[in-house]
Amino acid sequence: MRDVVMSLVASVIAGTAVWLGQRLLRYRRLARKRAFFGVSPATGCVLVSPRHFSSPQPASVHRLDVAALVELATIVNECGGRAEVVTEDSGLRGVGRMPEFCVGGPTANPRTAAHLRSLVPGVHFERPRSADDYLTIRVDGASYRREAGTAEYAVLAKTHLPGTGHSLFLLTGQTARTNLAAARLLRSRYRSLLRSYRASGRFCLVLRIVEPETYGPDLVEVAADVTGPAFRRPAPPVPAQPGAAAPESDPDDDATASASADPA
Repeated sequence: MRDVVMSLVASVIAGTAVWLGQRLLRYRRLARKRAFFGVSPATGCVLVSPRHFSSPQPASVHRLDVAALVELATIVNECGGRAEVVTEDSGLRGVGRMPEFCVGGPTANPRTAAHLRSLVPGVHFERPRSADDYLTIRVDGASYRREAGTAEYAVLAKTHLPGTGHSLFLLTGQTARTNLAAARLLRSRYRSLLRSYRASGRFCLVLRIVEPETYGPDLVEVAADVTGPAFRRPAPPVPAQPGAAAPESDPDDDATASASADPA
């Protein structure tokens, strides 16, 4: 009987230790996730939605952008935060009051354009050359142009908002499909991003969406890590130096020149 009791006690202790260990592991994972995204139960979070670029309705949002916002809202919910979704024309003012996820290219979301100019100055989006063309991404001398049916590109970046240091995530693609691809990658691979850049680090990646017409937003790879040049502000142009004044002539030299010019 005593052996049975001891076995039960040992089982209870072992089970409790396993339960506590698993609970501690889940807590540590959640704490790291909250630190990486900058979201906690004590903080709110804003999700900035782009407008549907080709829709005549000013408040319209592409269904794939809605899906991207759902992915991001799930991240916030898993961290215990409160997500507020606003559109690009909602009159949102200020910066740094709370963590932010900003979705869409600079033509569909003016707030994205402002963030790129001020916080990620090394990333440039060239406007389409025609109605059938798409934004071309340029970083550090390299160009990423959409290859119809073969490859599309998006920029996924994390930095910190001035003042408070809250996190800002930019999910800026050439199409709504690439915005969704960036959101899915951020949610599914945040642990590898956390290992590479730490919770407080910033990063900027160019993502390639492979065979989008066939695979949709599911097959995504990192085309380039442009963290260095993305946050490097271009050096200001060096002002032209005014031309140096011509040296004054020496009177003795003038006299010598005159003498040599006289006939013998």
